[in-house]
Amino acid sequence: MNTLISPHKGVFLDYSIKLGGEGGQGIDTMGSVLAQLFSRAGYHVFTHQEYESRVRGGHNFFQMRLSDAPVCASRAPIDILVAMDRASIPVHAAELAPGGMAIYDGRATKESHEGAQFLSIPFVDLALEHGKNRIMANIVATGAVLGMLGIDLQLLFAIIRQTLAKKGEATVTANMDSARAGHEYAVRECLKCAFIAAPGGPGKILISGNDAIGVGAVVSGCKFYTAYPMTPATGILNYMAGKELSHSIVVEQAEDEIGAINMALGASFGGVRAMTGSSGGGFALMVEGLSLAAMTETPVVIALAQRPAPATGLPTRTEQADLLFALHAGHGEFPRVIFAPGSPEQCLYLTNKAFDMAEKYQIPAFILTDQYLADSAWTYDSFDQDRIVFNDYRVRGEAFQGLGEYKRHAYTESGVTPQGTPGDGTHLVVTDSDEHDEEGHLVEDALTRVRMVEKRLFRKLPLLAEEISPPLMYGEGEAETVIVGWGSTYGVMKEAVDILAGSHKIALLHFSEIYPFPSVKKLDYLTLLEKATRAVCVENNATGQFASLMRRETGFLFRDRINRYDGRPFTVESLLAELKNVMDAGKGTKRGEN
Repeated sequence: MNTLISPHKGVFLDYSIKLGGEGGQGIDTMGSVLAQLFSRAGYHVFTHQEYESRVRGGHNFFQMRLSDAPVCASRAPIDILVAMDRASIPVHAAELAPGGMAIYDGRATKESHEGAQFLSIPFVDLALEHGKNRIMANIVATGAVLGMLGIDLQLLFAIIRQTLAKKGEATVTANMDSARAGHEYAVRECLKCAFIAAPGGPGKILISGNDAIGVGAVVSGCKFYTAYPMTPATGILNYMAGKELSHSIVVEQAEDEIGAINMALGASFGGVRAMTGSSGGGFALMVEGLSLAAMTETPVVIALAQRPAPATGLPTRTEQADLLFALHAGHGEFPRVIFAPGSPEQCLYLTNKAFDMAEKYQIPAFILTDQYLADSAWTYDSFDQDRIVFNDYRVRGEAFQGLGEYKRHAYTESGVTPQGTPGDGTHLVVTDSDEHDEEGHLVEDALTRVRMVEKRLFRKLPLLAEEISPPLMYGEGEAETVIVGWGSTYGVMKEAVDILAGSHKIALLHFSEIYPFPSVKKLDYLTLLEKATRAVCVENNATGQFASLMRRETGFLFRDRINRYDGRPFTVESLLAELKNVMDAGKGTKRGEN
């Protein structure tokens, strides 16, 4: 087993590899295979990808970072660039780090690039010679990358056998021969490669944000998932479909998002834990169903994977601009919880918490992510199963049957009525989308209306607020600079704090439980912010939605804000540059005041 040592950072391993190409060239497959291989070899890995909204053509890339220390964001300098199309060299060559290398197929593209950082490898010719199919050019390139890094092919061969066994031995052999050809070519011809190999550690778990949400749903006992495919939430649907048989989950591709949320509500009313997911305009269609969940006090978990909008916007890019939409979606006033995880680990645990709170308080619960987090993969040594919560709050079987009477919406001190399952006994379980009485029947009298609003809203909200965890604080206890963010910006902010910690008194506050807004009882974050020389809110949106929400909830005003809204995520370098501008401007500089 090997470990890599970066020539750019002394003894520490920290390499970035970017795979560029057209849609349909297998860029995602190649990147996924390499990331899986590196994680099995014991490296810490972070991946993210950008792709255009088309099946074929356009320019896509898959970027991964591997290190001997935990990594949670992409950095800009590229050590190895794999160009599978003509566009990749002119678009990404300037990103090459000193000592970095770009490999490309000059024979296929009929182009030549001069300089020590460029090496032409005949991906297509080697694929035709050894795999008998030009489509194996990407496995040739995969083998070449491993050759450049000095990693042998055994782990790659194991992955090939595992994933392609169903296609027959001939296909497995052709892929292995193609990988070997690329590996041997790179070892023989990449004489200027400065990458060094050394011993490494045990294998790690590699998981994306979308898959982690799926895992969180499965371990929470979700038995019904329905959605209409919409990027970037589709990955959750795919994950759940893959677990349909092994975990007895009904997974339904609905005719649209209106049908999806209403099916989920029907399943939940019928007695099982249910979830739906969408993005952008898809969630817009769900809004009436969201109100139905609130009025009927039907538990449901909704994954909202944000992407740039309005309308279709940039379907495959990233943005954090639906926070206030999720907070205010639906007509009328009703409680909800909103979680915004910042890593796959948080995706898993917060999805579990969303199910628990949705069931406990009979409310809609949101998991708010975005394309960057949904499609990014991180590595972990393990997950803590003791953190998984499962409580069945419903009244079932003999306990339900033994009740003297049952009213679905009976008034209680907590506002939460025991939830019975229709057909699980002789009691009627009735609800209505109109205002209703305790038995669930339609009413219009003023007194009942007032009591129901108090039951659904005012009695539950304080209890919900007590369950919200404080923001994560990381860094200097008495920081001069505090950066604040939510959701997917966690990783890049943490890396920025780590880099600046040696020269600055800096800390970060990351909010992953957004609403009800965390109180200061468990962590007095307001005092930390008020004592700091500067407090900077970092968001992937144009208007500073979280900064506005925090102003509304706490009165705190961010005088410094960093907002990116070009559809791309922050990199470590881009955030550091923005922070330097803020720090150089000094205390009190008003950058985008609320």
